[in-house]
Amino acid sequence: MSNAARVLKLAGSRPPTLGNGRLICIDGPAGSGKTTLAAEIASLAGGAAVVHMDDLFEGWGGLGRVDEQLGTLLRPIAVGSSGSYRRWDWPGNAWAETVLVSPAPLLVLEGVGSGASAFADLTTVLAWVEVPFELRMARGLERDGDSVADVWRQWAEDEQALFARERTRERADVVLDGRVGSRHG
Repeated sequence: MSNAARVLKLAGSRPPTLGNGRLICIDGPAGSGKTTLAAEIASLAGGAAVVHMDDLFEGWGGLGRVDEQLGTLLRPIAVGSSGSYRRWDWPGNAWAETVLVSPAPLLVLEGVGSGASAFADLTTVLAWVEVPFELRMARGLERDGDSVADVWRQWAEDEQALFARERTRERADVVLDGRVGSRHG
């Protein structure tokens, strides 16, 4: 069974936690395969909504302040209303439009920090994806370019501090190898 099928099956075996829907959070270090897994889950589920945490961060330094964005996204959906977040425009280095997300049977939230403990009550499945550091760095620099190597390394330090504080891996319902069925994350 693929990682995506495994996570989707687990989510389907549990009651809704996000209002009438289910929330799959795919967390883990940058470059581990989260984005690919999210796309595979959405495809298997027939087009589930996917929100990428990269859109919620205020640039490279925004990791520590993302809970507010998650609150405006997830708490309204939990009570049957549309949630929202402000999208970060990476090339423009500024906040862009507000994105509305309607309640749905399945929402996949992927990215570093998606498994925030402040929203554990709304999470149906927390999946942790990991690969060795060297592979993550290679994937990240292939995707983002060598010019961001220093900020990528700082990001790696920041995310490790977040994961330690949140105990994300320890709280995960499933721990997955991002080398299995995934190429990027």
